[in-house]
Amino acid sequence: MSICIKDQIQNMNLVIGCTVGCPYCYARNNTRRYHIIDDFEKPQFFPGKLRMMEKKKPQNFLLTGMSDLSGWHEEWREEVFKKIAENPQHQFLFLTKRPDLLSFETDLDNAWFGVTVTRKSELWRIDALRSNVKAKKYHVTFEPLFDDPGKVDLTDIDWIVVGTMTGAKSRTVKTDPGWVYSLTEQAHELNIPVFWKEDLVPIMGEEMIQEMPDAFNKVLEEQRIWNNQKSK
Repeated sequence: MSICIKDQIQNMNLVIGCTVGCPYCYARNNTRRYHIIDDFEKPQFFPGKLRMMEKKKPQNFLLTGMSDLSGWHEEWREEVFKKIAENPQHQFLFLTKRPDLLSFETDLDNAWFGVTVTRKSELWRIDALRSNVKAKKYHVTFEPLFDDPGKVDLTDIDWIVVGTMTGAKSRTVKTDPGWVYSLTEQAHELNIPVFWKEDLVPIMGEEMIQEMPDAFNKVLEEQRIWNNQKSK
């Protein structure tokens, strides 16, 4: 029985908009469909949402579900980092496809910085992440996986996520099971947890590998305790 990653990690869309321009971008399509902002190519910051971080109940948050960290203004990033430091009960994830445009250092214990890799030609992003973002926690999302990434240098990576194309294009774009198994084996050799997204069930079968980092599992356990106490 697979679990949905969105049930484990909630979106907090502090910034909406992205300049990367991926042809399969669901965030751009949704923004245009629902008229969320006027121009998706001009990211906008919504600082009022920072209040969500003040929740006492622990959460795992993805902060770049509708943006790319490379498109955040430095002053936005610093304001968010300050708020993260004030709320250690949560874990926060960031993703980028353009780590070459970033250059900063942070000692936040509960902030995870990652890159999206969809094919072998994008493996440079992992190297650029480690070089340009000096942080305590790194992760890589291989989604949607378009070809075999081959041998991957996962040094200092703390978590990987693997997924495939969804939506209408999933009929023609398929992730090969061998690519998924290869990435998983490479990660497990380094004791890195691996999470196969639920969209891989038709490809990989019901016996799914869905491992979360210990810090995320701790948050989820604290959520269960919190909910049990509230129900009494």
